Amino acid sequence: MIDCFLNWSKPPLAIVADKAYGSARIRQEIVDEGALPVIPAKVNTQKPIPHDAGLYAKRNLVERFFCRMKDMRRLTTRYEKCAENFLNMVRIFAIR
Repeated sequence: MIDCFLNWSKPPLAIVADKAYGSARIRQEIVDEGALPVIPAKVNTQKPIPHDAGLYAKRNLVERFFCRMKDMRRLTTRYEKCAENFLNMVRIFAIR
């Protein structure tokens, strides 16, 4: 199901995902890849599965970064057509 996304040479230590990806099948695929699934259980789950709350909280930082990046008009509309210039604009935004 998610094989196309798990296409890396060295698997990460953990994969942090939203509650929507908390099915047993997806969790098992992550474990099979050698990573720790950090996915909170849905509210209606019969057996809640523990997760690292501290690591999951850092997911919010990444989401806020991309949300703020989308607010920067120059990046959203991609005024910089040259790939190198665009990458440099993303780097400047990340530093800022």
